Parts: sequence; structure tokens; C-alpha cells
Amino acid sequence: MEEVKPSNSQEKESNKELKERVWAESKKIWRIAFPSMLTKITQFGMLVVTQGFIGHIGEVELAAFALVQIITVRFVHGIVLGMSSATETLCGQAFGAKQYHMMGIYLQRSWIINISTATVLLPVFIFTSQIFRLLGQEEDTARKAGNISLWFIPSIYSSIFNFTVEKFLQAQLKNTIVGCLSSITFALHLLLSWILLIKLNLGIPGAMGAMIISNWLVVIGDFAYIFGGRCPKTWRGFTLAAFSDLVPILKLSLSSGLMLCLQLWYTAVLVLLAGYMKNAKTAISAFSICLNITAWDGMLCLGFLAAASVRVSNELGKEDAKAAKFSIKVNLTTSFCIGVFLWIMCLLFGQKIAHLFTSKKAVAEYVSSLSLPLAFSVLLNSIQPIFSGAAVGAGRQSVVAYVNLFCYYAVGVPIGVTLGFAVHLQVKGIWIGLIVGAATQTLVLACITYRTNWDDQVKKATERLNQYLKPS
Repeated sequence: MEEVKPSNSQEKESNKELKERVWAESKKIWRIAFPSMLTKITQFGMLVVTQGFIGHIGEVELAAFALVQIITVRFVHGIVLGMSSATETLCGQAFGAKQYHMMGIYLQRSWIINISTATVLLPVFIFTSQIFRLLGQEEDTARKAGNISLWFIPSIYSSIFNFTVEKFLQAQLKNTIVGCLSSITFALHLLLSWILLIKLNLGIPGAMGAMIISNWLVVIGDFAYIFGGRCPKTWRGFTLAAFSDLVPILKLSLSSGLMLCLQLWYTAVLVLLAGYMKNAKTAISAFSICLNITAWDGMLCLGFLAAASVRVSNELGKEDAKAAKFSIKVNLTTSFCIGVFLWIMCLLFGQKIAHLFTSKKAVAEYVSSLSLPLAFSVLLNSIQPIFSGAAVGAGRQSVVAYVNLFCYYAVGVPIGVTLGFAVHLQVKGIWIGLIVGAATQTLVLACITYRTNWDDQVKKATERLNQYLKPS
């Protein structure tokens, strides 16, 4: 029997329908992704601005700030941000299932868990100098890092509210306000930093004080928006129900925290290894500048991670597996195209970027020698977050945690150590290891996502929501 081929009119109609679906999904993705990008870029921009001002104070101060930011702050921030992704999963699925009243309860539970966690981790900031000395860092760098780390404590508590409120709002497609608030406070941060450091010459206290004020201004704006009645369905005031079901949500939060921490610590381990290279101060400063550049790109890609998470969680909450799969495809294509463009830009201008971050010729030249691995790191950044976002949307953070543990620490770190020390490629060898680990992780997550039975994920999401459901 001959196969009946579709007519030209049917093909055109099918193509038109596909284009309409892609356009509709793209609008939903950008509605979440763009405000998230704006938020991530401006909030991270505050750190970069602070580092830029401190870099002009002295080389020791720059190296100390880089160590604290990439190791200490990333360690604690990773836990807090990762645990906040449990809020992302639960709020996104609850919104899709129209269990609106539960979203405010999930938000309050995340505050209880994350504030407790941050308090337990305070000794990491208090004993930073001693920790860096034990790790073999130079005395003047370790002492200065201990001073800087104490200034980060208020910012850690502000980040708890920043992260969780952002995820609460983006799950209901209202994160535009967070992007606007972050942009305004970024401009204020520039002004405050200039006044406190350039005009008043307050040094490190001025730089860190400006960052603390800016971070808390965003939190105050978020609270004014939520408590002022802009989320009438999802925020119904404080409730004792927030203290129930903490243990199962703590488990999801811990797996979420471990997932992200294993990724962030991976970079921190490599920076720590750079501290044992020849010309350690120059190596750490150059490496941290390159990581800042990839982090800027990462902020864009985290917007797509947020979009993937929200769209997948919303559709799973609605019990629509096909829509969840389609959203992942559109999101991945969009992010990859942007990644290719930025990859080309890094290849063309990678050698000139260093001068934006430092006036030291030796550091700038070191950064220029790393322009090729920098470009490939940027390309990988555009792919990996989509698969991680899909996993977060489905509540599969523990799966990603195992993947990160294997790919980064069983593959990436050994290769980086071998190339950096045994083959004498120095920081370039360490970074090649970083890229190999990240590429392996991306391939594994891509295979897992491709083989996922999304109908089963719909059932699991429904069971999870019904388990935590409270009367309205």
C-alpha cells in the first residue's frame, strides 16, 4: 500500500502552526528570562563594580577579594541559592496546578530553612583568615581576606530574601519588578561606590558598605511589592502552616543546594589550585578576571535556566508533558544561538577585555593568554543551564548533583591538575580541565533529558503537590 504524502497546503499549514507555537513559547520564555537576566546581571554587576574599585586600591586587596568572592562567598551563596531552587520547583508547579495559596507558604518555609542554614555557616566568614592560612595562601593575602569576608555577612542574609522572592515572583510571571529594582540599585551602587571610595577615600569599608546598602535596598523593594498587595492570590500573609512539612522540603532544599554547590565549588577548587602556581597573585587575579567574564555570560544564561525551570514546572503542574518538552527545545535553541554569538565576540576581543578590570600589565597579559579557553567556556554556558533548569522544574536536583559530582570532580579536576602541574601548562591547563568537566556534564545532562519520560514527571509533580497541599 502506497504511503500517502501530505500535500503542499498541508505542509504549509503545519509549518505555520509550528511557527506560531514557537513564537508563542518564545514570548513566554523571554517574559521570564529577560527580567531574570537583568536581575542577575545587575546584582552580579555590584560585585564586579566593587572588585573594580578594590582592584585600584592594590594588588593584595584584589587577590584577597577574589579569594573571598570565589571561594568563601561562592561556597555559602551556592548553598543558599541552590536551596532556593526548591522554592522554584514547588512554586512553579503549584502555580501551574492553580494551588496559588500554597506559594506564599512555600516562600515562608524557604525563609525559615535558608536563614537557619546561613546562620550555621557564619563561621566560614568569621574564620576566613585561618582557613586560607591552612590552605597555604600567603600571609598578607589571608589577613586581608579575613577582613573583607566579615563585610559579606550582611549581604549573605539579604541574598536569602533576594533569591527566594525572585523565584516566588518569576513562578507567577511577575519578576519584572525584581529586574527594575535591581537595575535602579545598581545605578545607586555605582554612585555610592564613587562617593565612598573616590571622594571620601574610605577604602575597603567604603566599597563593602556601598554593596551592603545596595543589596538591602532590593530586599526592601521586594517586600514593599509583595506585602503591598501586588500578589493577592499567592501571598495571604504570614502563617503557622509555614512551620509544617519542613523536613521533606528541607531534603529537597539540600539536594538543590548540593546540586549548585558542586558546580560553584568546582570553580573555587580550580582557583585555589591557581594559588599554588608561580606568581600566585598574578595567576589568581587573572583567573578571577576570566571567571568574572564567564560569569557575566553566565548571568544571561541563568535567565534561560530560570525560564526553563518555570516553564517546565508550570506545564508539569498543568499535567501537560508535551508542552514541557516543547519548551525545552525552544529554550535550548534560543540560548545556543546567543552563545555562538558571544563565543565569536570572545575570540575577536578576548585579548582586550582585561583592561576593563585591572591596570596591571602583567595581569592583563596573563588574561590575554587565556582568551581561547575563555571563549569555549562561554559557549558551554549557553547549553548547560537549559538542562539544569529542566531538572529543577521537575524537582530532579539530586540527579544533577550526582552528575556534577562525577563530571567535575572525577573528570574535570584530575585533568586540570595533571595539565596544570604535571604538564606545566599552569592556569591554562587548569582551565582546560574545567572545560572538559563542564562539557562532560553537559553531554550527560543532555542524554538524561532526552531519555526522560515526561509523563512520569507529571505524575510525580502531582503527587508532590498533593503531599504538601494545605486547605486554602
